[in-house]
Amino acid sequence: MRRVTYSMGVSLDGYAMGPDGGFDWAAPDEEVFRFHIEEARGLGAHLMGRRLYETMLYWEEPGVAADRAERDWVAVWNPLPKVVFSRTLTEVRGTATRLATGTLAEEIARLRAEPGEGDIALGGPALAAEAAALDLIDEYRPLVHPVLLGGGTPFFPRAARRVDLTLLESRTFTSQVLHLRYRVPR
Repeated sequence: MRRVTYSMGVSLDGYAMGPDGGFDWAAPDEEVFRFHIEEARGLGAHLMGRRLYETMLYWEEPGVAADRAERDWVAVWNPLPKVVFSRTLTEVRGTATRLATGTLAEEIARLRAEPGEGDIALGGPALAAEAAALDLIDEYRPLVHPVLLGGGTPFFPRAARRVDLTLLESRTFTSQVLHLRYRVPR
């Protein structure tokens, strides 16, 4: 069965976005960017909310990819099936992008039932919090950045429940970003 994964930059004090809603502190260097490209190659679909969708539309613009790494990213990202969850959008644009027609649980069940390979990635802390509350996340994959934000949007949902995790791997990049991969035992 296809795994549901949640991967995003996180500050050392646990925030995916700063108090102003920004995440410029998580801009990847070339090594981390290449890592993102390789992770995206293992995806079968990407689920996201409206704000992340609007941010990622940048990569759909013609001629945006200036260097080899950016061209590699566009080649992986643009054809990747994407599902956008939004209460305000009535249509989406972009290659292989569609609006969700069901609940998060229904969309994940539909994607898991489809033939094909690749993980189902969750993008954005609000969508991940909803998936966590429904116990739909199989793996957490934070990229911990050496920065303290002091507030903002939490990476991890603030639910009143304990979830024990099993560490599968860790990797420290030269930029001091730490990638962790944890499985939720079933």
